[in-house]
Amino acid sequence: MSADPVPDDLWERIAPLLPARPARRHRYPGRLPVSDRVALAGIVYVLRKGVAWRDVPIQIVGCSGVTAWRRLRDWTEAGVWPRLHEVLLAELREAGLLDMDDAAIDGSHVRALKRGDHVGPSPVDRGKPGSKHHLIVDRHGTPLAVALTGGNRHDVTQLLPLLDAIPPIRGLRGRPRRRPRRPLADRGYDYDKYRRILRRRGITPRIARRGVAHGSGLGKTRWVVERTFAWLPQFKRLRIRYEICADLHQGLLQLACSIICLRRLRTSF
Repeated sequence: MSADPVPDDLWERIAPLLPARPARRHRYPGRLPVSDRVALAGIVYVLRKGVAWRDVPIQIVGCSGVTAWRRLRDWTEAGVWPRLHEVLLAELREAGLLDMDDAAIDGSHVRALKRGDHVGPSPVDRGKPGSKHHLIVDRHGTPLAVALTGGNRHDVTQLLPLLDAIPPIRGLRGRPRRRPRRPLADRGYDYDKYRRILRRRGITPRIARRGVAHGSGLGKTRWVVERTFAWLPQFKRLRIRYEICADLHQGLLQLACSIICLRRLRTSF
């Protein structure tokens, strides 16, 4: 981890999206609030290191974990993270780094140590409480949308919600791009009902069929979603779900996807 957890390029993109704080009282102003950049540093520190909020080192970050958690809560309610992701996707499309002709979809289980929304018995972890990360990426593995559900939800139930969650991606002249041409998925999405729905939307599904010998050829292009799932555990807070509030874990998940998009922008120069 670099000395500055919030690099300039990340701060320049997120600062215009943050909600304005209420004006201070003149008679009893109280203690000066922690700056937004310092609070964001605390959030990124927890996201990358995976420490508990109470264990955030004030001497290194500059604020307490409670302060960082409160800003995460407020900014999540204000919808900062989806807008940040949309801004970065537009920049990628403008730079010619986004290829939405093919999009890969998949889901991954994470253990949930606490109860809360979108928690259910995981069928791959002996029925222990868990959640699922559902992800759709472009041909290069760039996250387009992400969703959180209970660990007992079937992958195919999030096929259409993930496609609908892709924001209108601008960056080029003309209409914004909102959907891929060919979504690729494994046998867990093999339902003719969903194939018909996708075709009615003008989307050509490429989904492996159950009961057919391996060798469908989709692995040549679908592997990028597995690689993106391998990138997410680099943010240690996402390896296990600690947040009781599902929207806070979703916010951290969206922030991690935004950082992945920012990394791709950096490597293009």
